[in-house]
Amino acid sequence: MNRYGRGLAALLLFIACGWLIKTAFYQGWLRFNYPSRQQWPVQGIDVSHHQKIINWAQINPREIQFVFIKATEGRSFRDPAFQQNWQNARARGLVTGAYHFFSLCTSGEQQAQNFIATVPVAKNALPPVIDLEYGANCIPQHHEQISAALRVMTAKLEQVYHQKAILYATREFYDDYLQQDFLAHPLWIRDIWQKPSLPYDRQWTFWQYANRGHVQGIDTAVDLNVFQGSKAQFDALLQR
Repeated sequence: MNRYGRGLAALLLFIACGWLIKTAFYQGWLRFNYPSRQQWPVQGIDVSHHQKIINWAQINPREIQFVFIKATEGRSFRDPAFQQNWQNARARGLVTGAYHFFSLCTSGEQQAQNFIATVPVAKNALPPVIDLEYGANCIPQHHEQISAALRVMTAKLEQVYHQKAILYATREFYDDYLQQDFLAHPLWIRDIWQKPSLPYDRQWTFWQYANRGHVQGIDTAVDLNVFQGSKAQFDALLQR
C-alpha cells in the first residue's frame, strides 16, 4: 500500500472509530460517569410514561434502591403512568418519590395544587421533587416572578408533605436561580459529563449522572442517579 493508501485507510479508521464511540455514547453503552457502589451505595432511577410499561418484577432492589416517578407538570398535566408506576414500585420494595415538572409561566399555587391532587401522602416516601430546567419549557417570565412562584409551590408542598421539597436542576438553572437561594432545600443536580462541583461550597444530595442508562425490566433508556451519603442518611430523608 502506498503512502496515499495508508493515509486514506488511517482516515477511514479514524472516522469509523469516531462513529462507533458516538453511537455507543448515544445508545448508553458508553458514559462519562461510572460512580462506584463503594462511594455511593444508594443508587436509583427516575421514570415517567416515556419508559412505557415497566416490568417492576425484574427491577433488582439490591441495585436500584429508589425511584423518582413523574407525577405532574404545570397546572394540569398528570403523567398517565404515575399511579401504576407508584403502586408497582412500592410493591416491589423500592423507595419512591414523585416529581413535578415546573412551568416557568404558571403560578406556583396552581402547580402545587396539581401535584397535591395527584401524589398521595405516603409513609417511607422521599420528599416531593420540583424539576427545574429550561428545556421543553415555556418562555421564561422575569426572574423575580419565577422565584416567587417557586417559593409559593415549595411552601405549599411542605405544608402537605411535611418535608422540604427536593429541587432538581440543570446546571444552567442552578446558576441562574439556586446557587444563593433556596438554601434549605436538598439539591438534585443533573450533570452527565462529570461529578457536580457547585460554587459557594453548596452540597448536592442527588446526582443524575447519566440519561441513557440500561436497567433490567425497562426497555427504553432511563436516567441513572446516586444519593450522596450513607444508607442511614438516605433513610433520614424519609422521616416526616
